[in-house]
Formats: sequence, structure tokens, C-alpha cells
Amino acid sequence: MLLKPHSKIQVIEGAKNNLPDTEALKGALAIQELAEALTADDLLLVLISGGGSALLPAPIPPILLKEKEKLTKMLASQGAAIQELNIVRKTLSLLKGGGLARLSYPAQVVSLILSDVIGDPLDIIASGPTAASSHTVQDCLQILTKYNLLHNLPKSVETVLSSSPTKPTAPEDFSHVCNVIIGSNRLALDEAKRQAEGLGYTTLVLSAAICGDVGRIATLYCQLIRLLCLGFAGLGEGPQSDEVRRDLLQLVAELQIPGLNLAEFLQALRGLGSKTPVCILAGGETTVQLQGTGKGGRNQELVLRVGLELHKAQATEASSSPGRCEIFFLSGGTDGQDGPTEAAGAFCSPELVTEALQEGLDVEAFLSSNNSYAFFSQFQGGHHLLVTGLTGTNVMDIQAILIRAME
Repeated sequence: MLLKPHSKIQVIEGAKNNLPDTEALKGALAIQELAEALTADDLLLVLISGGGSALLPAPIPPILLKEKEKLTKMLASQGAAIQELNIVRKTLSLLKGGGLARLSYPAQVVSLILSDVIGDPLDIIASGPTAASSHTVQDCLQILTKYNLLHNLPKSVETVLSSSPTKPTAPEDFSHVCNVIIGSNRLALDEAKRQAEGLGYTTLVLSAAICGDVGRIATLYCQLIRLLCLGFAGLGEGPQSDEVRRDLLQLVAELQIPGLNLAEFLQALRGLGSKTPVCILAGGETTVQLQGTGKGGRNQELVLRVGLELHKAQATEASSSPGRCEIFFLSGGTDGQDGPTEAAGAFCSPELVTEALQEGLDVEAFLSSNNSYAFFSQFQGGHHLLVTGLTGTNVMDIQAILIRAME
């Protein structure tokens, strides 16, 4: 940020590598001081995005920043979800969990929010500095118990938790606050739908809350593609399609993706014609179980897994799907970076995997070592990597399935 000399704007950079540090604490304390001095004649404008939890660290005394950071790392290392991490963070914070809004009263507060959390929960995004918390210290204690950390806490954390009310209190008055979601996965999908329709695709949005293991999500997308290809081949009604539908319904029930009404979506699929190309859009955030030391990210691995599954289906179902369809699958991070690589994600077709196997590349080996980036980089010169550069925002990931019947 290049500011003019004598600018009234003060910039405090902190939270390097998305971790709270002394500079972030310095910024948080400056924000706290500003908020406490506001009057009813003032307006506080707050810009909130992913990473806000690390940018606004202000532990409740006597907790030290390094103690809170250590506890957060311990939770993350044991697989705690972002919702769980932020419940603990805001319980131990002066400014999170609505703390900034409380300190700013009686000033008016307007928060413009970019959501990087599934479902856009205001009190979880950046740990909710201007949103009333829907959680209590009891929720925090349950999370610490779940990860066997309750009896391994710093004395300062024990002091704060023991002095906090364990039962829900009366709802606080946040009438002086206006929280506005200005960017989210759903909004990104809506715009992608508009663009796809402008290109002549019949477009359906599956969900903005896709979550779960990347291998299971790859199977979900492949089953959807199989069902579409069967429809294009005139086999949309029959034993094979019924079997795929049953498998899909069972998989979605196991994944428990929030708000996904698969029965309604499948009904919409049945109404599609075979002449118009189709685009299916979805978004959210998958997870990867690290088994190897390769290089990649959840989007690149998802794409490679989908490509491999489609190749296998094509080899066994040459008489129907997906061999009679032209298929492309794309997955990318809206922040422009997928894992520790310069790629935002990747895109592929079943034919890409077929070509790779013909050239002697072991696709299964790339996946078992979490080395999807190396696959896409060395195969066809990396042309199937999605490289956008950093976008300066983050509303999770976007997936797109492009499919049409072959002439």
C-alpha cells in the first residue's frame, strides 16, 4: 500500500503466514483504543475477511499472545475445524465474539464482510468481532475436551474460563451494528452462472457448501457426470440410471453437505435436453488427508481424482457414459493460490488421464503422494494448471463441470 506523505491513514501490517504476532497485537490494541473513544456521533467502518482472526489478536488478560497461539496450534494440529478454532479464539478474546461492537457503543458500526466459511455464519467469520456470539464458554470447554486439551491448559486460560459465565446470558443489544456480506461463495456462483448462461450453457448450481474428503467429493462429481451422460445417451430412465441415482443419494446422505437437496437437483437434471451443453457449478472447501510429501493443493488433487475416476468409467462403460460426452472439470481457489503453489487449481478431461497413462505416467502414484501439482506441471507443459495470480480476496473454492453430447 503506497500512501501519500502525511496521509491520515495508518497501516499496521501483521499476522505473517496467517499467524497472530506482535505486530498484529499492536494493531489490535490500536483498534481497541480507537473503539473505546467513539461517541454516538461517530461511525465505525469495519472491513472483515478470512484471516481476520489472526489479524485481531487481543487475548483476555492474563492470557499472553504466545499462550493463545500455542493453544490454537495444538487444536489445528489435531484436526479441529475452523468453526471449532474460532469458538475457542473468541471465548478467549477481548475483540472477537462481538467484542469490537461492544467497545464501539454508542457509535454506529457498519461491517462489510467477505465470507470464507461455509454457510456465512457472521459470528464465525474472522471469529465475529462485530456479531453477537451464538456460543458460550461451555461450547469452548466441550471442544477442548474433545481434543484432550482441557487438562493441559496454561494457568491464565484456566483463570479466564473459570471466571466466564457457563450458561447463556440474555441476548445482547447489537442494534447499533449493521453486518453486510459483500462477498461469498454463493455470490461467486451466481456470477459464474450468469457468465455460463451468457456462453450458451444450461446452468445449474449444486451447492455453495461442498465439504468433506476430496476423494469422496470426487466420487460425487463423477456420479453426477455419469448420470448426465446417461441422459444424453437416451438412457436417463432405466436400471443403470436408477443405480447411479441410488448411489448418489446414499453418498450425499453420508457426506451430510449442509443445505444440499439432491432429490430436487436430480429432478432438475431430468428436465435437461440433450442438445444444449450443460454447466454444473458448486463451491465450498474440501479436505485432503496428507499421505505423501508431494506438492499440490485440494483443488488440483480433486481435479486429478475426478479425471482418473472418469477415465475408469469410460473404460468400463464405452457403450453409454461418459464415452459419448465431451467433459471438462475445473476446480480452483478464489484466492488464486491452491496449496503451496502458484496455481489456483486445475482442469482436466478423462482423455487427459488416458494420454498420461499412454505416456507411462502413474496417476495413482501421483495421488498417493499428494503430488498433483507435479503431474499437471510435467504433463503437457502444465497447460491444465489454472494460473490466475493472487486475487486479493477469498470466498473458498469453485468447481465447474462442462458437459455436452458428442456429435
